[in-house]
Amino acid sequence: MRERVVPIKSRKLGRIAPRRLRAPLTRSEMMGRVRSKDTKPEVRTRSVAHTLGHRFRIHVADLPGKPDLANKARRWAIFVHGCFWHSHENCRLASKPRSNTGYWSEKLARNQERDAIHARSLRDLGFQVLVVWECETRDDTKLREVLTAFLGGSSLPSENC
Repeated sequence: MRERVVPIKSRKLGRIAPRRLRAPLTRSEMMGRVRSKDTKPEVRTRSVAHTLGHRFRIHVADLPGKPDLANKARRWAIFVHGCFWHSHENCRLASKPRSNTGYWSEKLARNQERDAIHARSLRDLGFQVLVVWECETRDDTKLREVLTAFLGGSSLPSENC
């Protein structure tokens, strides 16, 4: 029986066919599928923050680092970092690349330096800054605890008022 190879559509980044039914992805195609907005960890974090009653803007371009969630009035900003891309220490999701190590180690180090500069700039503007890691978003209970501690509980008006 002959297997059918399905061509990859470069514009649409939906689900891809199983490996046995498609041509192998090139490195460029694989890297092109890495998103910077609306990632699963980011969407989970937004959902929990909204459930806790907090209002925010996403990807606020006029703040340093373009935080994933921010509330200018309450002066807080949240970055949702991927464990690999931002080199989360002691995390199993933050593997060290074994090929082209010179390039990758420099790139990941630059990411960490840039993150620190953005967080410092926001703190200088009077913002509280939280970094939520990808691994923390996998457990809803832990994510809720982290956000509750940072945001100070629910911001919804009390029913007794």
